[in-house]
Amino acid sequence: MFRMNEFIRIEIIPILIKQDIKKGDNIAELIVKSIREKNESLQENDVVVITHKIVSKAEGKIVDLGNVVPSEESKKIASNTRKDPRLIELIISQANEIVKIDKDIIITETKHGFVCANAGIDTSNVGKQSNSVLLLPDDPDKSAKNIRIDLNSTTSVNVGVIISDTFGRPFRKGQVNIAIGVAGIDPIRSYIGKKDMYGNILKVTELAIADEIASAAELVMGKSSRVPVSIVRGFDFTSHDSSISTILRSKKDDLFR
Repeated sequence: MFRMNEFIRIEIIPILIKQDIKKGDNIAELIVKSIREKNESLQENDVVVITHKIVSKAEGKIVDLGNVVPSEESKKIASNTRKDPRLIELIISQANEIVKIDKDIIITETKHGFVCANAGIDTSNVGKQSNSVLLLPDDPDKSAKNIRIDLNSTTSVNVGVIISDTFGRPFRKGQVNIAIGVAGIDPIRSYIGKKDMYGNILKVTELAIADEIASAAELVMGKSSRVPVSIVRGFDFTSHDSSISTILRSKKDDLFR
């Protein structure tokens, strides 16, 4: 159970991983090794934030566009968006539905239920091959759970794990890191039914703490610094089995669809 402290100090520790991740690599082992090289150690109730890219690479989610054959539908969309029709074919294959196409932007709902650009497919920092793209993990929650089990068994401390990715936001420029998979940490902190400082009962306030932690972690990660992992220390969170689905707004409650 979380505690309300008058003063909370949170530390964010970047973890450098020098090697390129390849299919079959054990992410937890690499994290522990890199932490030790930094003369650090995991502590009880740390939150380990991991960019999805290294998880996807370890799970073999790299696709060579040279092996993708675009459909007529993909070719038609490509003619209106200036995108590679092979990439569009992959986007369609990874999506439950296309939410909107405007200029060169394709907004989709992924098979995971995330609403984002290009079904979350990455074309940057994938590898040396220019035709390579990276898909999201098939089940980010399961990936986070497996990494957490390995970390906990190796270090004998209880940690939470968040797998993150950068998403754009309606009505705001720029991207922020958000959680796409969680393990051992409740992604939502609800204040519904509690009182504010003036004694009024809160009716709708719920904080997306997994997204807030992921966004804070991004401050020390960067895009080209080989820091795909960070430790967030000092945040008091509720630890139990959880799922990122808790944080997803259903389509019927989405005012923008």
